[in-house]
This record gives sequence, C-alpha cells and structure tokens, in this order.
Amino acid sequence: MGEKKLLEPIEVGPITLKNRVMFPPLTTGYEERDGSIGPHSLAFYERLAAGGTGYIVIGDVAPVNTASPTPKLCSDEQIPSFAALADAVHKHGAKLSLQIFHPEYDVPGVGRMIVGSMAAAKAAAAARAAGDKETAAAKTAESEKIRADAYVKLHHDMQHFASEATAEQLAQIRDAIAACAARAQKAGVDAIEVHGDRLVGSLCSKTLNHRTDEYGGSLENRTRYALEVVAAIREAAPSLMLEYKLPIITTNADGSPRGKGGLTPDEACAFAVTLEAAGVHMIQVAQANHTGNMGDTIPPMGEVPYNWTLPVASRIKALVSIPVATVGRVVTPEAGEKICEEGQADVIGYGRSLLTDPDLANKFAKDIPVRLCLNCNKGCVDAIQGRRYISCVLNAENGDEATISIKPGEGEKRVVVIGGGIAGCEAARVAATRGYDVALYEKQQRLGGQIWLAAAPPRKAEIARAIEYYEAELPRLGVALELGHEAGAAEAAGADAVIVAVGAQDVTVPVPGADGANVVSSWDVLAGKAPQVDGSVVVIGGGLVGVETAEYLIAHGCKVQIVEMLDKIAAGESATILPTIKAEFAQAGVVEHVNTKLVAVTEEGVDVEGPDGASSIAADWVVMAVGSRKLAFDAAGIDAPVSFVGDCSGERTADIAAAIRSGYTAANEI
Repeated sequence: MGEKKLLEPIEVGPITLKNRVMFPPLTTGYEERDGSIGPHSLAFYERLAAGGTGYIVIGDVAPVNTASPTPKLCSDEQIPSFAALADAVHKHGAKLSLQIFHPEYDVPGVGRMIVGSMAAAKAAAAARAAGDKETAAAKTAESEKIRADAYVKLHHDMQHFASEATAEQLAQIRDAIAACAARAQKAGVDAIEVHGDRLVGSLCSKTLNHRTDEYGGSLENRTRYALEVVAAIREAAPSLMLEYKLPIITTNADGSPRGKGGLTPDEACAFAVTLEAAGVHMIQVAQANHTGNMGDTIPPMGEVPYNWTLPVASRIKALVSIPVATVGRVVTPEAGEKICEEGQADVIGYGRSLLTDPDLANKFAKDIPVRLCLNCNKGCVDAIQGRRYISCVLNAENGDEATISIKPGEGEKRVVVIGGGIAGCEAARVAATRGYDVALYEKQQRLGGQIWLAAAPPRKAEIARAIEYYEAELPRLGVALELGHEAGAAEAAGADAVIVAVGAQDVTVPVPGADGANVVSSWDVLAGKAPQVDGSVVVIGGGLVGVETAEYLIAHGCKVQIVEMLDKIAAGESATILPTIKAEFAQAGVVEHVNTKLVAVTEEGVDVEGPDGASSIAADWVVMAVGSRKLAFDAAGIDAPVSFVGDCSGERTADIAAAIRSGYTAANEI
C-alpha cells in the first residue's frame, strides 16, 4: 500500500495540518473550575497530539463566564493556560482549535439569580450562627426560591432564547465571541471553530427560531447572525484558520427527524456555499442536537449506520472548494482512509475512537492494530450528560493521562495469566508491553469470556471489537496463547507473577421450583446453549443483563415480562440507549413488574410479591438474570505472587470498565 491518504498533510486556509485525523469538539469536564486549562486538560490533549492526531478542537469554549462545566476564555487572565496548551500540542506537530460557543440562554440573567441565591444562603447561615431562627428560615426560603426560579428561567430560555433575545443581546454575544477569538490568537492557538449548534444553530433553525425581525423567517435571515459571528471573528483574529461546525437534521429509521437546532440537508448545502464566500476555511458537517439527549449527536452502537452524516458531507464537498470534515461513527482508520481516497471528505473526526486509542494515527502509519471504540457511550457520553469528566471503558488511562501510563518492565520476568476474558487479555497486553515474557491460558477455544454474551443482544454486536483487538494485538506482542487449556498450579510453575482472571458464573434465585425444567439462565440463552425458548417468558431480573436478554427474546418472537426488585429496570444501561429500549419494549408489549420479588417458580410460571401483594404470572419459560458471582480458583501450590482481576476479583462483576482497569493495574504493578 502506498502513502495513506488519511495521513497526508492538507492545507486549510493559513495553516497546514500534518494529517487528516481530527479530534472533534467534546465536552471533557477536565478544565479547572474557572474554565482555564489545567494539568488534567493539558495531559489529555498533549497525549492526543503525541499519538499523532493532526488537528485537535477544544470543545465548548465559552466567551462568557457561565455555570456550565466547560472551558472558558472570557478574560485575559486565562490566556496563559491556553498558551501552555498550544505549546504542548505544537511540540508534537498538531494544530489547536477552540470551538467557541454561547449557550442558548441568558447567561448574565441566570448568573445574577444564582449570585442572589448564594447571597441569601450566606445570610441564612449567618442568622443561624447568631441564633436568629426566624431570619435563617426566611433567608433559606428566599435562597431556594431564587434558585428554583433560575432553573425555570434556564430551561425556558434554552427553548426560547433564540426567539426572545433582543438584537442588542445578540450583538453583545457576538462581540464576546470576537473578543474570545482575539484572546485565542494571543495565546498562539491556530484556529477557531464556530459552534454552529447551540445559540447559533437555534437561530438558524426553522424549528426553534420564531423571530419576525431580520434574524427570523427565511434561510437568509435565520443564518444572518451566524455570518455576523463569522465576520466578527475574522476581524478580531485575522491570522487564525476559521472552521464552521455545520449541524444538520438527519432522519431516523422511522422517518422522524433527528435533531432540531440545525439545518435540513438542502439548507445546509446552500449555507455551505455562503460560508465559503464569507471566508470560512473549513466546514465540519455534524449532527444537530437540541433534543435533550446527547445520543442524538453521539449515538450509541446500533442506533445509526456507520458514517451516517457522510452523505450530506459528500454533497457539500461537491459544492465548495474548501476542505470538508466529517464526523459520526467513523470508527476505524480504514473507514477514514476510504472516505479520503474517494474524495467524499477531506478531514475525519475521530471523537470517541481517540478516547479509546489516542495512538490511532501513529498505529495506522505503522500497521499496528488499533483498539477500536465500541460506541457504548458508557464512559464518555453518559458522563457528559451527567456533568462528569469523560473516560473510556476500554482505556484505563483515559482521563488520567497525567498520572497513569504503562511503566517500563523491571528486568526479565515470566508472567502467567489464567483466563482469557477481557480482564485477562488486558493484563497480558500490559505485561507484554512492559517487556515481560507472557503466557495466557484460556480453557475455551477462543478469547473473550462473557464478552460474547454481551455481544449477542440486538445492537450489541460491536462489543465483539473489544476481543478482536486482543486477538490481533497479543500475538503481535509475543504473548503465548494457550487456548482450550485450563490452567492451574502446574502451568504457573516458574512464573514470577500470576494473574488470575477466571471470571464469574451466573446465579439462580433460591426459591421453590428454581430447578424446574422450565427454568433457564440468561447466560445460556445468550450463548445459544439453552433449549429453544419460545412463547411467553418471564425474565427474573431487570438489570443490564436482564434487559438485554429481554431484547434478545423479543427479537426471537417471544412475549416478555420482567420481574425486578428495584423501582426501575435497566439501571446500568447507557442513558443514550434507554429511549430506544423503552420504545422497543412498548412496541413489543413488555410488562415491567418493578418493586416485585420472586417467591416461587411453578409449572405455570412464577409466583411473586409486589406492591399490590401476592400474584402469579403465567409463562412458558422462566429466565434467570439476577447477576453473577466470582468463580473460585485454587491458588494453593503457586509460589509466585497471585493477583485476581476482573469478575473473579469479587469487586464488581459484569463491568467492562472495572475488568479493564483491574487487569491493567495488576499487570502494571508487577
């Protein structure tokens, strides 16, 4: 294979990107409390640059002091921290961009209310300290009311601010964005990305914009403010490359629109031509949001096709002469290479993929296996929605780049790993990377363990990528794979360290009838080992495994009811996929019995105790999905230090992130 197109340099306005690998804007949560770039952010972004990423965009940089947990460049005092970041990524040949955004609400108004609430709370505390109970109670009530009113205003404005903001307010916001760009230029940043979603996208949207002035109505009017922002940035920071994130409304499989704040594909194509004429140097085509679910913009596995925004990006690419970037489930470097080779887009956004493997570009250059993102949204998108800092379930270092890395080995050591599930595989990878002689024993004929169960339900097949990576990477690292070999003390003889990762086993609720012929385990169902389960089924347990088993049974034509002791089902599922699960369950007529306890299994179904007392549920089959417990392993006779990782550690079962981190840590401490 000749020179890889994805790795070729490209000129974008006044700058040259060393390759076409882009880290698109994500809300990381790594910034300091004032929005400045601190050690956490610095380590994360420099790690991306060191891994070969050519273009890094810092997401959601606010030009005003908001309560949002995002970066902020709203004062000159913050310039040095961004300058340090620019210097850090430049050391590795990467270019740095700031995505400037303004939230779609009245920031000063909400801010004044929050300050007022805090002042009242402080007065209440002072009154309590002085023994003035009456004043303390009154001030506490005042603080709570102001805060509640602020919350109402915040969420009202997010739906209506685009229509209700005065021209004067919009001008102030535009000027703040321009001032932010000027500070970025002083900091040595290379580019600015206009956040075409949020407030700007709301104004562009015929769904959200109900104005009757010069900013409402026609496409020309709705995009007027966006062009004013572009012009203001060009004037304030003329040396910077200017990129525009162009959010589009796509269509779901059922024909409904996906996203509200963007433009239709036809409108986006027309506006792209206008943006080029206005001096924009690159257009990034992305999914519009404004539905309240981050999964619209960053969808989980199985929700949308790979490269699902590419058709519109390709249309725009044919209409403009400036580079076009595409994002949206472009998981592999090979997929990005194909897009570039075919001329459908020029720059490829790898967001979640670079969380999983920040060395994507460097590995692709050397034909080294890349650890691929699962699109599970567990550590990243769920964290964004939960206002936590992001991480990746497969990458133990992600989010902790400043403190966690694989340490060089300490001399020559032989490491034996017993168990080839995901924890054992990760332990073997880390130990081999450290330079140790590693042998991995797995009693089955293939690596993976419970991963294959997790990959069985609808939409979950992509989970298999986690093991496919190790199947390629471990032999490359020289790990001796002993498959179909159940190991014990004999295999550990002469080892300097032993890591045990034998996993867990499923459990059954110990009630009368639990051993009946009509009872099967969820594990056996998902593994295809159970008898043909059909007809009506009661799934005992509404956790992650129970819900996924229910999905699997629905797909195979069963009528399903779920019995769960807690007050809700799917407590461990990603928030971005829950709406899909709920819709599927509603369509399939799944009955959820929450706050309900299994009492007995009968030949006719199950007896349960619920909020309304005792009752019976008729069913042909009963599927146990109530969890798992660690498998025992006899370490007697093993002379070397033994570590237990993954499910058999007993700390947390059926959790990919916990398994990965325990395997990584154990191998890194040898």
